[in-house]
Amino acid sequence: MKLILDKVTQKFPGRKIFHDISIEVEKGEKLVITGPNGSGKTTLAKIIGSLIRPSSGLVKVEIGGKTICGSEIISHIGLVAPDLFLYDELTGAENIAFFTSVIDGQTENTASLFGRYGLEGRENDLVRSYSSGMKQRLKYILAMLRKPPLLILDEPTANLDEDGKDIVRDIITKHDGITVIATNEQADLGYADKTIVLGR
Repeated sequence: MKLILDKVTQKFPGRKIFHDISIEVEKGEKLVITGPNGSGKTTLAKIIGSLIRPSSGLVKVEIGGKTICGSEIISHIGLVAPDLFLYDELTGAENIAFFTSVIDGQTENTASLFGRYGLEGRENDLVRSYSSGMKQRLKYILAMLRKPPLLILDEPTANLDEDGKDIVRDIITKHDGITVIATNEQADLGYADKTIVLGR
């Protein structure tokens, strides 16, 4: 497996965010994207996941003996991001059931799954009653449901207490595909096998 960025550029009217980003990331490696606020970390992470298109350049993934790009990449990613939508009017378990049906995935017993991510006994509570840290943990459950080969984490430890951060560290350390981390947290920079620094 390999992630390839080839001269990826993003512009907005009157402003170039980043220009000619090229890098190759191999299976098992962690790519950290860092830079000051407004430098385009989230934008580049979404481009890598094919959630938005770059102004120019190409993102492609070599996986299973073939090369995919564009919307084909989406079915191979797990995403945790501040703007990831959860259904507040559903319970945690219902969110899991919905996303599992969409991705045609299988999961372990819901109570066991919630326990593993530090949400013991909360699977039948409405998500609107969750704290921001609990919602972040639920996002990790959803991201890992299909054991994604490409894991994209934008501000991975946002809103988490130390126990939550330990869970995230365990996920990042054990993930054997490619992990992309957009962050300014000093602790997260240590995961990097490769780094893209924006805003220089």
